[in-house]
Amino acid sequence: MFNVDDVVADGAVPVKVSGEFKFTEGPAADAEGNVYFTDQPNNRIMKYALDGTLTTWMQPAGRANGLCVDDQGRLWACADENNELWVIDAEKNVTVLLNSHNGKRLNGPNDLWLAPDGGAFFTDPYYKRKWWDHDEAQQDGQCVYYLPPGSRHPQRVADELEQPNGVIGTPDGRTLYVADIKADKTYAYAIGKNGALSNRRLFCAKGSDGMTIDERGNLYLTHKGGVFVFNPQGEQIRLIEIDEPWTANVCFGGKGMRTLFVTASTGFYRVAMNVKGVGSQ
Repeated sequence: MFNVDDVVADGAVPVKVSGEFKFTEGPAADAEGNVYFTDQPNNRIMKYALDGTLTTWMQPAGRANGLCVDDQGRLWACADENNELWVIDAEKNVTVLLNSHNGKRLNGPNDLWLAPDGGAFFTDPYYKRKWWDHDEAQQDGQCVYYLPPGSRHPQRVADELEQPNGVIGTPDGRTLYVADIKADKTYAYAIGKNGALSNRRLFCAKGSDGMTIDERGNLYLTHKGGVFVFNPQGEQIRLIEIDEPWTANVCFGGKGMRTLFVTASTGFYRVAMNVKGVGSQ
């Protein structure tokens, strides 16, 4: 039995908002609590507004995967149609920030987190996509990168992982969590000057596709079976079961950031919570 905390609202269960998708990913909330997420096979970004309306926000969308919203309300997207990192403004104008490292194309940016300093950490694993004309990794490793504020030149900050995927940091900008999904482990790093990572430690023996964090420092990991919640000590305190073949990603949003939104296979879910999300979701 888990030491079940009261992170989920009393009696709350996952509510399926919609199941009209091919594969959902990358949920991210703006400052008001509206949630954006991707339906990658259909090449679109969806928006779930505070009033409960669900619309296609952008299509085509560069085969976007992971998303994040910055303090200017712009949507950052891991657009792996051409292995790029995008910034999309409110009028849906796209700025391609980068697509390469050391003269070679990225493998395929997957997930990202915007740090308080304005820099961005992103993971670059290799997953063969049917829309690519190549069938091998473009980089010599599957790594974690940091893009300094205002820069278009990413720095490789972690290269010892088998296949990094989900990533999230603490709102104070001091700790970065990275899931090594192939190794089925999640690690914590100390964030130093200019995005440097050090003092890697095993946080938990559980990999994850995507992740988020709440005001108590609990970490929410996604995998087959649902959302696995770990306290700051790396102890599992809750499993939020999702009845889908795969649970891909998660974020907090809605009014007061007190709703957990989950992308899982063909479905999009919401769960009422007793805690709120923090930082860049």
